[in-house]
Amino acid sequence: MIEVLYKNQKFEVPEGISLLQLQKIVAGDKEGVIGALVNNVPTELTRQLYQNKSVEFVTIADQYGKSIYLNSLVLMLYKVLTDMRGGYTFIMEHAISNGYFIRILDKHGIKVPIAKGLIIKRKMMDMVAADLPFKTYHQPTSEVIKIFEQCGNLDGAELLKYVKTYYTTYYQLGDTVEFLHDGTVPSTSYLKVFDLTPYHDGFILRLPCGVGSTEVSPLVDMPKLYNTYKNNWTLEHKARLTEIAHLNGISADNLPVMITISEAIHEKNIVRIADKITAKPFVKVVLIAGPSSSGKTTFSKRLSVQLAASGVKPTALSLDNYFVDREKNPVDENGELDFESLYSLDLERLSSDLKRIINGERVETPIYDFITGKRSTDTIPICLGHNEVLVIEGTHALNPELSKSLPERSLFKVFVSALNTMSLSEHICIPADDTRLLRRIIRDYKYRGYSAEDTILRWPSVRRGEAKWIEPFQEDADEVFNSSLLFELAAVSRQAVPVLMDVPHFSAAYPVAHRLRATLRLIKPISFSDIPSTSLLREFLGGSGFRY
Repeated sequence: MIEVLYKNQKFEVPEGISLLQLQKIVAGDKEGVIGALVNNVPTELTRQLYQNKSVEFVTIADQYGKSIYLNSLVLMLYKVLTDMRGGYTFIMEHAISNGYFIRILDKHGIKVPIAKGLIIKRKMMDMVAADLPFKTYHQPTSEVIKIFEQCGNLDGAELLKYVKTYYTTYYQLGDTVEFLHDGTVPSTSYLKVFDLTPYHDGFILRLPCGVGSTEVSPLVDMPKLYNTYKNNWTLEHKARLTEIAHLNGISADNLPVMITISEAIHEKNIVRIADKITAKPFVKVVLIAGPSSSGKTTFSKRLSVQLAASGVKPTALSLDNYFVDREKNPVDENGELDFESLYSLDLERLSSDLKRIINGERVETPIYDFITGKRSTDTIPICLGHNEVLVIEGTHALNPELSKSLPERSLFKVFVSALNTMSLSEHICIPADDTRLLRRIIRDYKYRGYSAEDTILRWPSVRRGEAKWIEPFQEDADEVFNSSLLFELAAVSRQAVPVLMDVPHFSAAYPVAHRLRATLRLIKPISFSDIPSTSLLREFLGGSGFRY
């Protein structure tokens, strides 16, 4: 017998019991269970237990359950395509529009038509009805690489060459194999709810909108965000840098060149945005918004440099200085101060000041003291002259409540985010949110005194705030700036992994820390010496030439 800890209760169960069997004993027929956390690590329900463990069951409502469901759909899609005549394959690029963007290609690299996509979807539904088992194997990494090569998964085999562990876990459906984080569902019958929806020049793979739901998450069209993603992926494709294995394969001699090119792409886009602003003399306010750790601050500074180079004088206005006194700050559903809320800002004062500034008046703008949580008695005078623009950077900068007192033609709106399109392999995308979370973990640790555990535990609240206050307005932007860099994950790896190692195994933050470490350990780290001081990444890694 072994001991299992479930919801703070101890259960004695037979050694070798599977999680599926355990669920019936300790949780009954809990609806929607598709995976589990065993000692805080996501895993499949078919796993057997041979030692004392802590167990928590997960559904698609949980981040880890969603990952398990997605993994299973990906492997099922891969199986369908390998079984079809004609040599079809697919590339999962990124999450968007409440789903995951996928390109399905024929053997010539040409995207398949919508009709073919519908056939593929029907074959996936037939596979769900067939209730085929997903199998899990744990073998020496060298042997797994050979198995992948023999099965035709050359992309996965190339990635596994950078796995540093002696043994590797992989998953199999029929004769199709894949390397996946977090596991799969027990069988294809668990995947009754999904869709493969045509979207621009590909498809959106959509998941259930909730536990027990027969509906998939609603499709939200995001053309500006999609085009930004597409442009970035096209650049990566031309540079043959769409996957981590490609990044790992860059020689030490070629690495500085790749960094220089990546930085040049940033600068080229910043210059383009600056040129669009200067071409509109009636623009008086540049609004820059984006989610946490998107690089808004460095972007605004580099944009200001380019505006000045074009003869337009930029004047910065920080939304942080318009925070209400702390005792007046709204609270969230848990009764804690909600600094993500739009109403943490003094909208009345901000609206009045902006209107007066645009009208040419001299305005004494406030200074917020973050130590006292109150507005300082000191002020910053602002008076816009000829050929000057106000540059406002902040989480809520695109919210129309901020600028409703201003003429629309006087505004230029920029949305900034790290829209990573580099994948682990063709079939496994790296969530864009992970890029920002890694940046924030490093920044909070180096400059704000927070541990990785603190940052990870705070992240769900941050994401809820972004979904409520930022994402509804991102498509209103005049321009979208992608702040991710081709070499970024290799650059952050060296600083992030040691900090993530400090997250306690029993912490609620551990599953995320474990997943981030598992990803970064597949990436060959690079030194910082070739990253210029003006790089947006320096805002987080340190050594920036800008003052913050």
